[in-house]
Amino acid sequence: MTHGNLFVIAAPSGTGKTSLVKALVEETPGIVVSISHTTRAPRPGEQHGVNYFFIKEDEFRRMIERGEFLEYATVFGEFYGTSYRFVEATLKKGIDVVLEIDWQGMQQIKTVVPSSITIFILPPSLENLKDRLVKRNQDKPSVIEERLMDARETVSHIHEFDFLVINDDFSHALRDLTLLVEAHRLRQSNQAQKYADLLQVLRQE
Repeated sequence: MTHGNLFVIAAPSGTGKTSLVKALVEETPGIVVSISHTTRAPRPGEQHGVNYFFIKEDEFRRMIERGEFLEYATVFGEFYGTSYRFVEATLKKGIDVVLEIDWQGMQQIKTVVPSSITIFILPPSLENLKDRLVKRNQDKPSVIEERLMDARETVSHIHEFDFLVINDDFSHALRDLTLLVEAHRLRQSNQAQKYADLLQVLRQE
C-alpha cells in the first residue's frame, strides 16, 4: 500500500492559509486536514471537531504527558497540538495529510518525520496582511499589531521550508499548492509502491 505524504503548511496569521487548505482538500481527492487541538476559544462560525478540537488547558497538558501529540506549540498564549494517532493511521491508509501549524511545529515535525513536505505561504506585502487582519474583524487593534510583529518573526524562518507560495491571487496560490501535492505523489518512491506489481512483471521480462 502506498504511504501517504505529510504536508506541513505554515503562514503568518491572516495570510489566507486556512481558506487555501480548505479549497485544496475540497478539490483534491485523497487528502485530508489534521484537525488540531487548541486551548483557545472558538471564533465566530468555528465548530468543535470541524475547525479544531477546543479543550481546556489542563486536558491539553494531560495529553502532552501521555505523548499524544506529534507536535505542539504555544501561539499567542494558547496551546495548539497535532494528534499523533490520527496522522499515523491516515498516512498508513495511503491518504495524504495536511498540517496547518506554525514554524515551531514544523521544526518538531521535521525531526519526527524528515520526509514531510514543508510549505510556507506569504501575503504579497505587509500592508496587504494588515488589511486582511482588519477586514476579518476578529481582533482588537493591539492584537493586530501583535500579529504583524509575529509575522516578521515568522518570516525569519522561511529558509527552513521546502517551498514558498505567495497568496497574491487566491486561484493562483491554490494552483501552486495543488501542483505541489500532485508532484510529490509522482515521486519515484511513491510510484514504485503503487505500481509494485507492474514493475515486478517488467523486471521479469
